Amino acid sequence: MPLPVLVVDDSAMARKMLIKSLPASWDVDISQAENGIQALEQYRAGKAAVMFLDLTMPDMDGYQVLETLRREELNTFVIVVSADLQPKAQERVRALGAIAFVTKPVTPEKLLPILKEYGLYE
Repeated sequence: MPLPVLVVDDSAMARKMLIKSLPASWDVDISQAENGIQALEQYRAGKAAVMFLDLTMPDMDGYQVLETLRREELNTFVIVVSADLQPKAQERVRALGAIAFVTKPVTPEKLLPILKEYGLYE
């Protein structure tokens, strides 16, 4: 059964590049969202066992998504994908429950160790 994966970014190009960076042999069902509101809707519809989450988006940003997931005790592996290199941003997302912080541009070399570490990919 494919693992439901959600890619959240307001940039269609960024979503496309991230999807291309996922392992080709990974058995996943990929959904996409343009903002945090859509991300939470997709999550609640069961489409996000793993969520790749951008921080800077309109309507609801990645921090707000993480805060909502935490407040509602929702359960998903969140990997933040952002161009924000500030250590404070990385600390904040980890404190909010993200399992990892990956800098853009995303590459398979950045993602694979994280997926393996959490048993999401063998």
